[in-house]
Amino acid sequence: MKMVVTGATGFLGQKLAVRLAQMGHDVIGLGRNEQAGRRLQRNGIWFKQVELSNRQDVLDACQNADYVFHCGALSSPWGKYEDFYQANVMGTKHIIEACQMHGIKRLIHVSTPSIYFYYDERKNVKEDDVLPQTFVNEYAQTKFLAEKEVDEAFRNGLPVITIRPRAIFGPGDQAILPRLIRVCEKGALPKIGNEKVEVDVTYVENVVDALLLCMNSGNHTLGQKYNITNGVNVDLYGIVEKVMDQLGKPVRYKNISEKTAFTIAKGLEFIFKYFLRGREPVLTRYTVSVLSKSQTLNIERAKTELGYQPRISVEEGMLHFTEWWKENNGN
Repeated sequence: MKMVVTGATGFLGQKLAVRLAQMGHDVIGLGRNEQAGRRLQRNGIWFKQVELSNRQDVLDACQNADYVFHCGALSSPWGKYEDFYQANVMGTKHIIEACQMHGIKRLIHVSTPSIYFYYDERKNVKEDDVLPQTFVNEYAQTKFLAEKEVDEAFRNGLPVITIRPRAIFGPGDQAILPRLIRVCEKGALPKIGNEKVEVDVTYVENVVDALLLCMNSGNHTLGQKYNITNGVNVDLYGIVEKVMDQLGKPVRYKNISEKTAFTIAKGLEFIFKYFLRGREPVLTRYTVSVLSKSQTLNIERAKTELGYQPRISVEEGMLHFTEWWKENNGN
């Protein structure tokens, strides 16, 4: 079958595109990174350099496809609203239009649990729990708006399923663990507050498993949304310590109160937004909350309705990640 994967030059999209090709499918990967696109081609994947905000390119790329996996997004805790809107909302609108135009069998849409985020603790969050009135950043806001577009498309007859994977990690990750490693290498990692911070993480191949389950799940799953994690709560700082230990490096902490950190972050956001041309601050209120507040998700719906079971444990996934990091970062 013919598969289209958006965001195929990103972390999750690359893994999915390669897995689909290994399964014998004809895969078209859409993305912006030409160098990563060449790596996809070496794995037998057709690569098309496409901006999701370009309607005609998206419509053309989805011709004759059977399934579309929409992994593409602008994902960052900081940036201009219009950039997020064009990538996440307009890009999703164009994908939906392409699926409707070409009679796609099923659209599998990757959203985010960032839409749940308050500046407070939230544990065992379910898919239909009340969402915040104001979202934590432009990324969460526009991903919520993208979900609204998907919901409307489902009401108009498009077969679609949405997943919300939390904190994806593994070989090839350029975001979560690499950021924490670099902070530790440069100096001291801020340890905000005194409480244990419980979080969910998800090994990337487990997310790919969930996406494949969505492709073949029963019609009762259409229109539904599913939290995806590794199914165990972990201590955030414990994860950092374990990764750094596997890399043979120390972790030093700089203790700071939550109130102080939040005040500093708020001031930095103002300065960077209005006086430094919108560059990303070294500390944001979102980052402070991530480092100081527990947030965990409930994945019972995915287990029951999709048959999802995390196949690779957090511990095994961490080993795979650190082995990859050593090979690619001279450690």
